[in-house]
Amino acid sequence: MDGFGGYKNAATDALPDAVTVMDPFHVVALAGHKLDLCRQRVQQDTLGHRGRTGDPLYRARRTLRTRLGLLTDRQRTRLEAVFAADEHVAVEVTWWAYQQIIAAYADQDRRRGKALLSGVIDRLRTGLPPGLDELTTLGRTLHRRRVDILAYFSHRASNGPTEAINGRLEALRRNAMGFRNLINYRIRSLL
Repeated sequence: MDGFGGYKNAATDALPDAVTVMDPFHVVALAGHKLDLCRQRVQQDTLGHRGRTGDPLYRARRTLRTRLGLLTDRQRTRLEAVFAADEHVAVEVTWWAYQQIIAAYADQDRRRGKALLSGVIDRLRTGLPPGLDELTTLGRTLHRRRVDILAYFSHRASNGPTEAINGRLEALRRNAMGFRNLINYRIRSLL
């Protein structure tokens, strides 16, 4: 499931013996959102305005969300230039936490992946220096849902296929505004 507490409460009320598993996609998306918030805050604090085309942090926004192993040389150079500035250290630390979460899920050994993610959660929960507000809130959230997050490594359950189907149905629904034949709409939904 995703991180919405209502889903967890409903699931545990209806099925008290079931194991709840927080989907890796949603954990990584949450960390990525905190990375974006950190980048935006630092942008506002350092330049006094929202990101513009020529601003280094704004130009690196997509590169920051790219997995470390998939970075091109050009993207690495861009990140090195961004991280060279002292005022961007909060973005760099948040980016490393984001990359460590991705790496934990990507690890082929389940035990090692679980230990890596558990270590990230522990580090984010305690001992963060001031100025890393986004990581602090991420650490609290991950710590609160720790059991559900780490349950993925034991059960490998994911709602990714369901999310993919729902996404396609939503796109079809948006495009279906011009359909005049309800049967055609139903057939396309089933296909």
